[in-house]
Amino acid sequence: MEDAVDPVDEGKQVTTNDQIVLSGGLLADGTGAPLAPGDLLIGGDRILEIGHFTMPSQIPTIDCTGLIVAPGFIDGHSHSDLQVLENRPEKIAQGVTTEVVGNCGFSPYPAPANSDDLVDFANGLFCGSERWGWDSAKEYLNAARSAPFVNVFSLVGHGSLRIWMAGLRQGALSKRELDAMEQRLAEELQKGACGFSTGLMYAPGSSAPREELEALCAVVARHDKTYATHMRDYSDRLVEAVDEQIELARKTGCRLQISHLQAVGSRNWPLQQVALEKIERARDAGIDVTFDCYPYICGSTVLTQLLPQWVLDGGVGPMVARLSDPELRPKIAARTDADLAQGWNNILIAAVASPKNQRLVGKSVAEIAFIKGQSPVEAAIDLLIEEAGRVNMLEVNQSEANLRQTLSHPLSNVISDGFYVQGRPHPRLSGTFPLLLGEICLKRGWLTLPEAIRKITDLPARRFRIPQRGRLAPGYFADITVFDPSRVSSPATYENPRLAPVGIRHVFRNGRRVFGEEEVWTQ
Repeated sequence: MEDAVDPVDEGKQVTTNDQIVLSGGLLADGTGAPLAPGDLLIGGDRILEIGHFTMPSQIPTIDCTGLIVAPGFIDGHSHSDLQVLENRPEKIAQGVTTEVVGNCGFSPYPAPANSDDLVDFANGLFCGSERWGWDSAKEYLNAARSAPFVNVFSLVGHGSLRIWMAGLRQGALSKRELDAMEQRLAEELQKGACGFSTGLMYAPGSSAPREELEALCAVVARHDKTYATHMRDYSDRLVEAVDEQIELARKTGCRLQISHLQAVGSRNWPLQQVALEKIERARDAGIDVTFDCYPYICGSTVLTQLLPQWVLDGGVGPMVARLSDPELRPKIAARTDADLAQGWNNILIAAVASPKNQRLVGKSVAEIAFIKGQSPVEAAIDLLIEEAGRVNMLEVNQSEANLRQTLSHPLSNVISDGFYVQGRPHPRLSGTFPLLLGEICLKRGWLTLPEAIRKITDLPARRFRIPQRGRLAPGYFADITVFDPSRVSSPATYENPRLAPVGIRHVFRNGRRVFGEEEVWTQ
């Protein structure tokens, strides 16, 4: 990583027995209230006092004059399920102290007896080794307690749950299989998972009928947890996808979180207003629905998502066989072309597995097709065959006007949706939260700092029932991010996405200072 700053060395951390004062800053308590001058006293892992109080004598003090003191940021939608267990600095350098993983139907548990199917399914987003997996939420969360920088909360992924039950097979499940999935979901929620997620554009979860989703969402509702969904469509059938999820919430009573809401492709940009009106009406009718979004017009995921999902039935091997079949390939190509809303010039290759195709990283599929003298869809299919499906993409999806509308909407919280790749990641992995505070708030003025801070602190904490985090208040855990409003920003770009943010001055997690901008490091 370039121009990065280091987590504070263990020897420089404040021990849990110590007290420390953050003095003279502007306090953003996380609720959306106006900034207010004041001090903050940390004792052990908690906030003891905030505002104006009698300052204890002979206690270490950090001068925060000219700085904003906020709750530690909460990334309510992350795919760092494996990387949170490592000493990765990308999130803590942004001020993030809590991550909610297990999104879009992908969780690293429950692992089947042979974990190969789970690895095959999830490694495109997890960027893991060839061997990983935990038996349960309890086992995974126990491992995550040792995460050096962030608190970890996890959703049970529908795709992972389905693979535990039925492997990579698509289609409706038997009553016995569905009953077993309901029971297992209940157990995982009881063992500490904070909710359930679906990824209805990723096989095998994409093949689940509504009856299956309804049965599982009813389990979520009974346990008073959150249901987060990557819907079936964000382009031509965006409105129908929103309708399906709202109806699930209405029938089951579950708390619904629509993931990364957007309208993909210029022909669909007007649909976003219709979708938002549907959500607002549902909310007015008493349905507990909100959504999240990230502050970029581009998205990123696996290239296989563009294929008709039946092509992925059974996993990578059968997929490659279908793409190579001279009778099936033209049908697959025609359907893929017809469904693509962005255009191939707006699909860029972010990562590939093999050394021979590394030269294609950063190029659009349209460029690759021109170089090879092929149609774009044929070039994309050939690349998936050569890489055995292991291709990540960057997609230019939405308009700036639509982005402003979702970021500033009162029902949205802001997320990174970041994930690691062996190539060129989306800059949201390194820059989401400083970009929101600097570029979006202070430069463009799309929303105020108190509003933005609420969308990345108190709002996600309440949404996922994360106790005693997300606010600056006595008795809350001392998760605190101090930043310089005159400097906070992210220089990370799509071409150079690993540049570290600037302006994040201090980060405390559970009362321990785990990051300081003055500590410079290299990688």
